Amino acid sequence: MTEDELKALDKEVKKLKRISSEWASQLHDLVEDKLPAGYEQIPGIAQSTYDACEAWAVASAKLAAAQKGV
Repeated sequence: MTEDELKALDKEVKKLKRISSEWASQLHDLVEDKLPAGYEQIPGIAQSTYDACEAWAVASAKLAAAQKGV
């Protein structure tokens, strides 16, 4: 993997971490401010948070593996 590809992957990992943090914040806000009345929102926000975190974890693992190979 070239240096430019590593930089692009690092940028993608940072972007995905930010997105997962934003979803986690929405989940936190739901718990803090909207429950129990907003209970129907739990599955959707929880799934989106999970998916964002999983995407970050996959990209992070790919970056770590690529950095080992350098």
